[in-house]
Amino acid sequence: MKTYKPTSPSRRNMTTVPYRELLSGDKPHKALLKGFRRGSGRNAFGRITTRHKGGGHKRKFRDVDFKMDKLNVPGKVLTIEYDPNRTGFIALVGYKDGDKRYILAPKGVVVGQEIVTQEKAPITLGNRLMLKNVPVGTLVYNLEIKPLNGAKLCRSAGNCAQVIAQDEPYTLVKMPSTEVRKVHFNAWASVGEVSNDEHHLEKIGKAGRNRWKGIRPTVRGSAMNPVDHPHGGGEGKQGRGLRRAKSKWGKPTGKGQKTRTPKKYSNRLIVTRRKVGKKR
Repeated sequence: MKTYKPTSPSRRNMTTVPYRELLSGDKPHKALLKGFRRGSGRNAFGRITTRHKGGGHKRKFRDVDFKMDKLNVPGKVLTIEYDPNRTGFIALVGYKDGDKRYILAPKGVVVGQEIVTQEKAPITLGNRLMLKNVPVGTLVYNLEIKPLNGAKLCRSAGNCAQVIAQDEPYTLVKMPSTEVRKVHFNAWASVGEVSNDEHHLEKIGKAGRNRWKGIRPTVRGSAMNPVDHPHGGGEGKQGRGLRRAKSKWGKPTGKGQKTRTPKKYSNRLIVTRRKVGKKR
């Protein structure tokens, strides 16, 4: 991590990822860039549905290929770039047929490396193949839930899942949350783990850096009035006065409490529930 000279209290406590050492320093590929309106947490009626969002620096959208459906066409990594819309880095891949696409860069990938998407691709970093052909113990990322539906799992910085068993027609995968889950064995996954694994060590240092990211302040429930939050009210500083923490809307939250819908359709695919708290 990169540290700074303590010219101010916030600068003293600030760290950043050393981007110059990790990225290739190229400008984004213009054909894969487009503008978009930042989500400020509001729905079609203009009402806030997700709190603490708004403001932030203007960004351009990078069209990242999460399907990686260019089968049997080898590609070469041309650049490794920063993407303001995600925590991991992205890589620009030039394929043999002349096409260029952005993919989510795996940890350890270098410019000039070759990757390929094949049903039985070699088990090397960045290659994409069907889960049924992945050996037990292999780390994978960019994982599909349904075959040919695009990657949905293990896409944030430093994340990966581990293949722990093959049980036709499912593959048992251990997720980053410690949950063991069945995924259809015809789903596709990429070998490796997502780049920028030091992201979780980054210290923000000052409130302004979060505002640049579009994250607005979060007010504690215990600092509110009873009309505004279940934890609110009381003379002076008070505990929440409740056995279990609640959200603003009275739902259980935090500290290892179960928030999953009891009859969720995908419960049958979960082999082992995730561990929370100290047990994890």
